[in-house]
Amino acid sequence: MSDTTATAATARKKRDFSIGRLLLEGRAFFALIAIIVVFSILSPNYLTIGNLLIMASHVAIYGILAIGMLLVILNGGIDLSVGSILALAGVSAGAMMQGIQIDAMGVILYPPVWAVVVLTCVLGAAVGAVNGVLVSIFKVPAFVATLGVMYVARGVALLMTNGLTYNNLSGRAELGNTGFDWLGFNRIGGVPISVIVLAVLAILGGLMLSRSSFGRWLYASGGNERAAELSGVPTRLVKITVYTLSGM
Repeated sequence: MSDTTATAATARKKRDFSIGRLLLEGRAFFALIAIIVVFSILSPNYLTIGNLLIMASHVAIYGILAIGMLLVILNGGIDLSVGSILALAGVSAGAMMQGIQIDAMGVILYPPVWAVVVLTCVLGAAVGAVNGVLVSIFKVPAFVATLGVMYVARGVALLMTNGLTYNNLSGRAELGNTGFDWLGFNRIGGVPISVIVLAVLAILGGLMLSRSSFGRWLYASGGNERAAELSGVPTRLVKITVYTLSGM
């Protein structure tokens, strides 16, 4: 009888612990559900497809940044420079849309949007790689390294624009540099382009983490870097790669 009572008490404690842990670990999700319920009650237009798509397009950029940050955090690091890299990449894209002046040749080049996107991603990857090199090779703490890169990237962005913004990003058809309007405002099947990009990147990121050798390396080096290195995992390469992907 006493054994049965003890077993029941143990099972009850485990169940209570699991529920408490679930509430603790999922507090952000439950808070989101509560917010959705409250706003749905306050406004009949809140929980509609159109409004949800608009909100999704607003948060898509943060979701894309979060995918890169996820890789860094899984590796046991932190990246404080993502916002400033975003600013630097944005103003660089804006500057290229205004034309790249080559004084030696006396010409102004207007690259197409696809080239602007590729060059901007390369720029972000290069800045992210600097973070990775500082952290993995020079052993600078991630907080300090990314904080320094944050201020450098932000300063360069401000110097490029003199603190102003590029208002004309639509391009001109005769110059062949149109397309940002389509990327920013158009929809495919009613879904904003930015949301589709976020979904594609999230799926690719999930597949990389769950189905690739790099994903296993990332989890291993993030859990115990020394043990992963002794097991043959190229921890330095993994760390540089995740910071490069975060910047890109």
